[in-house]
Amino acid sequence: MNFTRREALRSAGAGFGMVGLAGALQAADETGTAVGQPHFAAKAKRVIFLFMNGAPSHVDTFDPKPALAKHAGEQPDGTLYKASKGSGYMPSPFAFAPHGESGVVMSELFPQLSRVADDLCVLRSMHTDVPNHEPGLLMMTSGHLQPVRPCLGSWLSYGLGTENKNLPTFVTLAPGLPVVGPQLWSNSFLPGEHQATAIDTRDMQVEKLIANLRHPSLSRPDQRRQLDLLQQLNTMHQGQRQHDPLLETQIQAMELAFDMQREASDVFDISGEPAHVKDAYGPTVFGQGCLLARRLVESGVRMVQVYDISGGKQPWDTHTKNNEKHRQLCRYSDQATAALITDLKQRGLLEDTLVIWGGEFGRTPYAQDKVDFEKAGRDHHHTGFSMFLAGGGVKGGFTYGATDDFGMKAIENRIHVHDLHATILHLMGLDHERLTYRFSGRDYRLTDVHGRVVTDIIA
Repeated sequence: MNFTRREALRSAGAGFGMVGLAGALQAADETGTAVGQPHFAAKAKRVIFLFMNGAPSHVDTFDPKPALAKHAGEQPDGTLYKASKGSGYMPSPFAFAPHGESGVVMSELFPQLSRVADDLCVLRSMHTDVPNHEPGLLMMTSGHLQPVRPCLGSWLSYGLGTENKNLPTFVTLAPGLPVVGPQLWSNSFLPGEHQATAIDTRDMQVEKLIANLRHPSLSRPDQRRQLDLLQQLNTMHQGQRQHDPLLETQIQAMELAFDMQREASDVFDISGEPAHVKDAYGPTVFGQGCLLARRLVESGVRMVQVYDISGGKQPWDTHTKNNEKHRQLCRYSDQATAALITDLKQRGLLEDTLVIWGGEFGRTPYAQDKVDFEKAGRDHHHTGFSMFLAGGGVKGGFTYGATDDFGMKAIENRIHVHDLHATILHLMGLDHERLTYRFSGRDYRLTDVHGRVVTDIIA
């Protein structure tokens, strides 16, 4: 029976199958594709992006608008992306209050996050290009409305390389596939080693998280002997093909992938975490994903995306029963996110780990349908919405930017998604205008020809 080297590698169990090969190819650092050095001193070493798929409502979470109650039921005026056909301006039923020494204001939906208010940098003036999920998701993750460009994590991997040769540089965690799917963590035209390792978190048993982590029949010494034989064959093959750096990289990669087995077995296994830590994050899939994200960045993974798609591919897409759904969604997001920030801080990791919380856009300050407000939903909204950052060199206990009195448009210190990306790269020690890759006759970058660093939010 004939085997390709790829099949032999998988059969030999020398890593996570293709997962291990991608990470190890980069760690071998023979392809010449990773820059591997920051442009200047970085404030952050790693990023965790907590993605609320479907888009949270800014006027129910971090941007209080009393004018909505005063003008409840009135129709919005001015130019709208889509004409309002609902019951008019819809006030939030949730009470807002300042928290912490800094007085960061947030709604009652976040009792746990209110305890870490002094670590939050709330951005109230975000805006993007269109209020549709697919292009909105692509814009937030890759800086472009259409598929497929390299995503933020791939650019970080390309620009900075790996911190731990035995683990992937970039990991995404999701219970299944979100809307759009793998294009959200694609390397596109960047070399393949910069694509994310995608982990399905529906079953948190380490053997289920990672395929081919343990060989089904061979002991580790037997695997070592098998790999030695494979390497001898590769060396003979290489002798007939002088000056082939890719082949040499693959030979080194298999050794590194073999080493990845042991470390990954430990890092991806959350079962050994103390009960009080697991309880702090909560039993939800999102909560356990946040716990795994902490373990990954603690072990040298450069970027982790945690997608909140429990209960549907875009649970925050509250076209109906916005109020009821936000009560449910915020309950477990609040617990897990606050636990992550607290855990990172207690371990001394928050100061150089940038945590990002948000979705692809916001939701309309007016009702989508002509029904009772408690039953009504909010539609997509792109001209003004909120996100927050924590740690990683941003100002804690800080609120930046503003929308108008109704939450319709960002009007003060406006931040486009390109600006957010430029700022994230800056915090990681990368100049968004210098981080480029030549493809199809021109230089590409994450921010394309746009973007500015929002220096006001940097500590």
